[in-house]
Parts: sequence; C-alpha cells; structure tokens
Amino acid sequence: MATRRKTAAGRARASGGRPARGKRNQGRRTRGKLAPGGETRGLTAAEVALGVEDPQVATLAAWVRQAGGTPVGAYRDPLGGRPLLLASLPLAAVQPTPFQRDLSPTHTQRLAARIAEAGAFLDPLIVVRGEDGKLWTPNGRHRLAAAKVLGLRQVTALISPDEALCYRILALNTEKAHNLRDRSLEVIRMARSLAQKDKRSSEASRAAEFESPELLTLGAAYQRSGRFAGAAYDPFLKKVDRFSDRPLATSLRQREDHAARLLDIDAQVKRIVEALQSRGFRSPYLRNYVVARINPVRFHKARKDGEPPMPLAQALTRMLAAARAFELDSVSHAQLAWVAVGAAAAE
Repeated sequence: MATRRKTAAGRARASGGRPARGKRNQGRRTRGKLAPGGETRGLTAAEVALGVEDPQVATLAAWVRQAGGTPVGAYRDPLGGRPLLLASLPLAAVQPTPFQRDLSPTHTQRLAARIAEAGAFLDPLIVVRGEDGKLWTPNGRHRLAAAKVLGLRQVTALISPDEALCYRILALNTEKAHNLRDRSLEVIRMARSLAQKDKRSSEASRAAEFESPELLTLGAAYQRSGRFAGAAYDPFLKKVDRFSDRPLATSLRQREDHAARLLDIDAQVKRIVEALQSRGFRSPYLRNYVVARINPVRFHKARKDGEPPMPLAQALTRMLAAARAFELDSVSHAQLAWVAVGAAAAE
C-alpha cells in the first residue's frame, strides 16, 4: 500500500501537479513547512550580518536605550530576513502580554532554581513594542518572574519589530507545556484584545494565532467558571466547533452564549455523576463516560469537506436535552470497566 501511494505521488509530480488532497486541507496556512530533499533556503552568512547602528534596527535600538537598556548586537533572521536586535534590558522595563496564561508560582520557583544552578540566564526573552508603548514579551512570563526571584537587574532580550508576535503565544512558548485550560484562556484573551484592536478582524483570519476554534468556546467557559472540566467536552467540540468569518466582536458574543450553554450542560452532568456515585459507581472516568453518552455527534465520522456534522448551537441543544433525559438505570459497572480499559489503551 505504501508503494502505491508513493507511485501515485510520483506520477502527480511528474505531470506538474500535486498529489490530491481533501478539501479540508485546502486553503490552510502552511507554517514551518519542511524543505524537500536536500534543498536549502534562507540567508547566507554574509546576508545575516547586521551592525547595531544599521538604519534597519535604529528604531529598535532607540526603544532599548529609552528603556534604560543597551543594544548588544543585531542580525537578520536567517529564515525570514527580518532585522532583530539582541539587547540587555532592565527587568522592570519588560512586561508579559496581558493575555498570557496565569503565572504558576511553583514553576517560577523551579525555573529560578534551575537558572541559579546554571549560573546564567541563557534564554533571551522575545520582546516587541506593545500597543501602550511598553516592551512586551509574548513568551517569557515565567522567565521574567524567575529573574525577579533571583533579583536580576537586567535580562537579555531579542527585540523584534513584528508586533504580531504578541499573538503567537502558543507557537512561541517553550517554558512550560500548555494544558487545555492554559491554552483556552490565552486564546480567548487574545481574541478579546484583537476585537478591540482590529474591528474588522475575524476568527478565521486569526486561525494561526488561535490554533483551534474549540479553544475559544472553552476559554469563554473557563472565564465563567475556573473549575470547569473542559477536557471532557473537548472531543465533542472538535467535531462541531468551527472558526467564524464574522467580526470578532460579533463572534465573541456568540461564544459567550455557547459557553453559557456548555456550563448548563456541565451542571446537568454533575447532577448525573453525583446520582451515579450515590448508587455506588466509583470511577475516575465517570464524568467522561456521561459526557460521551450524551454527545450527539459521538458516532459521527469527520467529513472530508471539513464541515461539522451539525451546527454547534444545534449540537448543544441536543446535548442538554440528552443530559436532562439521562436514565441512571442504563449505566452498568461493566460499561464503566470498558471505558477504563479504553482510556488505559489510549494513554
């Protein structure tokens, strides 16, 4: 089978075309596309070189000096060719973007200890000029906090003129793995910020920054309830949630409505779980089992055109109705045992 696929792809290339792809993949933005074979790209060593006094980084250097820092070096990004400035900045001059995930004190202390053990602050912060004229880092909140714990006066930073990096948090962050709650909250915060900054921007036009449409709905739900168990609803939302082409201000109002309805469903799920527990059912997968049982698209396969099996609003209506009509007597210990076996196999 692998040989046939390779041959088909080869025939397509030989005829000047490309291997056929489903419509679902058409029109997607390609990020980090790998170069075929041994093909090379980007700048040469001579093209990368750039002096601190070069006019291309003069504005960046002025920002640094105005903030009380010192330009250290400059270069052109070897991939995109954009000028970048390496600098030392006062710790107080840099702030995390206001829509980043919440700070983890435990991770901050752990990171500070590791930096102290290394005896060097080795990973420069990515820094851009924010909307308020301040210097923002989209991916260094915990390193910034760790530097404060260590009492550093200065931190090294890579200054970029690209303000859009403020909204590339999920792609840039390398400090601490994002869990679903972190990702969802960051995405909804970014969306709210962009809705004020760019009135014409839509969810679809920001797909690269938001990554997945369900993160917007989950983020709105997490903002309403910090204890919301979003992971249980993620598989359901992946099947029915899609980016909107309408302005963000409009689509966010609809997200709020969807989030409220999702929390109504979750309240019913909690009621069902508590009733099952009172009947002696004990399983860490009890909530997931109930959510799967009331999922109206549980057995729907993904469509090749990428369209959802039904609109999100309709799916939420059916899910709430199924939760209200849930029959406790239909649950058996054997069913829960199979759920546990399936979860263990997936892990």
